Amino acid sequence: MYQRDDLAYGYGAATAVLTLDAALPTTILIRFQRWRDRLGERATDLELVTDLGARIGSVEWLRGLATCAALCTGAWLLAPGFRPIAAAPQPGFTESHWDEARAIGIAPLAYGGDTGRRMGATDAVLPLGETPERPSVDLTATLGRGDGFTRVLERAGVAGVEAKQVAAMVAGAISVDEIKPGTRMNVVLGRRANRNEARPLDHLAFRARLDLKLAVERVDGRLRLQKVPIAVDDTPLRVQGIVGSSLYRSARTAGAPAAAVTDYLHALATKLNVGSDVASTDRFDIIIAHRRAETGEVEMGDLLFAGLTHGTRRTQLLRWAKDGRSQWFEASGVGESRGAMRMPVNGHLTSGFGMRMHPLLGYSRFHKGVDFGAAYGSPIVAATDGVVAFAGWHGGHGNYVKLNHSSGLATGYGHMSRIAVRPGVRVRQGQVIGYVGSTGLSTGPHLHYELYKNGQAINPNSVKFTMAPLLAGRELARFRGELTRLLAVRPGAALSPAPVMASAETLKKKG
Repeated sequence: MYQRDDLAYGYGAATAVLTLDAALPTTILIRFQRWRDRLGERATDLELVTDLGARIGSVEWLRGLATCAALCTGAWLLAPGFRPIAAAPQPGFTESHWDEARAIGIAPLAYGGDTGRRMGATDAVLPLGETPERPSVDLTATLGRGDGFTRVLERAGVAGVEAKQVAAMVAGAISVDEIKPGTRMNVVLGRRANRNEARPLDHLAFRARLDLKLAVERVDGRLRLQKVPIAVDDTPLRVQGIVGSSLYRSARTAGAPAAAVTDYLHALATKLNVGSDVASTDRFDIIIAHRRAETGEVEMGDLLFAGLTHGTRRTQLLRWAKDGRSQWFEASGVGESRGAMRMPVNGHLTSGFGMRMHPLLGYSRFHKGVDFGAAYGSPIVAATDGVVAFAGWHGGHGNYVKLNHSSGLATGYGHMSRIAVRPGVRVRQGQVIGYVGSTGLSTGPHLHYELYKNGQAINPNSVKFTMAPLLAGRELARFRGELTRLLAVRPGAALSPAPVMASAETLKKKG
């Protein structure tokens, strides 16, 4: 079975040879090693830990389930038991402990305690019958939007009868409606006889107007009103500059308020196309009503003057009130005549009234209006006073606005890019109602303008668009005097402190 040399072990020069009887244990050992190797190979192929989410129901899955169950069972069997730990019961509070805890609750450690121990209240301590009232209460009341003057005082704690008395005193000096929302009032309420009645008003002070401060004081038991006039400088604020890349941004950078710049653009739009007629090298001239009190407060008013210099051409518009209506007049004293139609857009006539070949439909069709060519986005204004009867999409007219006027007249404005009014709103002559566009059946930006008489379309060219001088005589002289005064204002003069100081000195001399 074995070669002799294979089973020989030499030690030096001696040689030992194994016999057959000695070789049997070695054979068993070799077989055991082979059996162990085969068992190891099978154990390697045996997968005890498997993914229980895959191959559900297979032999491998069942083997993995058995392994998981065996591990859980072993963990449960080997887990230690739970036995409660015995502890001594907490002793209850004694009477002295309760007194100490009650004292600590009334006077926390933050209020001077060092050790935390307090002495409980004894019979020597008597409960307070009532807390003493403060001799006076100082507070601030604010007049809200839509709020009443009397109601503000009542909310502050003034009795209703006394609040009405103060309101009547204030109304004798200034209309209560002139007091702007947000006005803050300093109120001081005095001592009252008992808790069942309101505190009396001892002092009231507030800024009624920019140039007037009112104070109500209680003197010898009676309320008296005191007027404190404040000197105010009325120098208008004049802003000039170059148009540059944007007229709006340039005017805002020069210091003109946003609302005034918006009014300025609307004023210019009544005379020219701001989008195309204004160049970057033009100069703007804006004059705004401006008031500054000697105490530092500033009040901005309406736009008074709108000017634009384009080379040798000048546009000068002055806001002037005539017949209770404020409108823009040119420097020559010319304005829109009341009741006469005005041009709805600054453009040129491109198509007349009557039969014509429709540019899109390709056949002759009655044209119920006239077309004015104008730049896209140019403002469209009401030809005269009226009420918006329709504002929205109107078929081939696109964005369309219809105005009803007196004496059975009506006007229509079509192909707008954007509508600026809504139905039911009353508009005035020259008010912007939309902007030139090319909506509906249109080949380019223009205004389709219609005129109706008792529901029948008539030729708009039959109505003469006039510009008549409305100012004459003394009114024209006053107009020119106001224009001269405004044009004499130096840019930035309203921001100088000198006029305010002079006004204050003048007021002191008058006093």
